[in-house]
Amino acid sequence: MKIAILDDYQRVARGLADWSRLLAVLREQRIAGAGLDVFPVEPLPAGHPLLTLPNVVLTPHLGYVTRENYAVFYRDALEDILAWKAGAPVRLLT
Repeated sequence: MKIAILDDYQRVARGLADWSRLLAVLREQRIAGAGLDVFPVEPLPAGHPLLTLPNVVLTPHLGYVTRENYAVFYRDALEDILAWKAGAPVRLLT
């Protein structure tokens, strides 16, 4: 059995075009397994093949959820609100 490490997140997770091929190699155990947090259809419908494969781990898309990221997110959000309220907004999109 081969182990495939896919590290190009945008290409693999967001742009994987051939889900049927991934299902085939998982069923045939040509790769050891897959951990996925982005799916071809969200939410996955009941009975979808990904839900039945023992070599697949499915999780919600939570890769960004860490204490550190939340601290930065909420600190910056508060700073944005206070700056806007003071009439001097920051992080403007142009």
